[in-house]
Amino acid sequence: MTDDIRRWTTELSTDPDSLVFLELGEALRRRRHLDGALAVARSGVARYPQLAEAFDLLGRIESDRGEGDAAFDAWTTALRLQPRMVGPQKGMGFLFFRLGDLARSLRHLEAAASLAPGDPSLAVALARVRDQLEAAPPDARPDPYAVTAEWAGHAMLLDTRGRVLAGGLHAGAVADPSEPVAAHLAGVGREAARTTELLGLGFWQRIVVEGVTSHLVVTEPAEGTLLVIRRGAETPPGRLARLADRADALARRWLEQGQ
Repeated sequence: MTDDIRRWTTELSTDPDSLVFLELGEALRRRRHLDGALAVARSGVARYPQLAEAFDLLGRIESDRGEGDAAFDAWTTALRLQPRMVGPQKGMGFLFFRLGDLARSLRHLEAAASLAPGDPSLAVALARVRDQLEAAPPDARPDPYAVTAEWAGHAMLLDTRGRVLAGGLHAGAVADPSEPVAAHLAGVGREAARTTELLGLGFWQRIVVEGVTSHLVVTEPAEGTLLVIRRGAETPPGRLARLADRADALARRWLEQGQ
């Protein structure tokens, strides 16, 4: 045990609320004491559930442990708390690269590079992902919400874990909000189903959120999935409903092709 780890351990045992858990957890992770690092990070997250840095640390540790799903959840939470954060974007870029999802890896690495343009590791990673994307064969099941100007950046399909399955909501955005929005909406379907059941309204079909600058529509194309469509506030309600129906049909066909 190094002097720093010993000192931070003593400080944390004396003051469990100390933010020194961030340094201690990272030091243990770097020395591959992953079980100890995980315990420190989980304790920190429990004490500071609104601290993005704590979830970023947790994501790094879970990723090193080979727990990709847990790392994804931790980094998604970190980005929800602090959208302009390099660590989670970079971590998710490498995570999706390992999973073979080059398109989403590129999206996160580009977001990280925009926040840390001087990071040489990001430049190398971006070059590698771009090279592999150029050499990759075309997807047999293309993203239905990225192939036409009508839908690009305006529709997103996600699962109930908050994972983006297709599309995105990045049109007109400075930073891509797709992942944080997906994390926020992951449980909406369950809540809608529970609410309609309690009120005796049967099955829910559509959730409409009207905003000042844009409107959102949420549907459930298939069990375990949600579809989000965003349009400008100038879009008439009737047209918004028709667009939602068309996007929902596209999502159903796309999901069926993947069976």
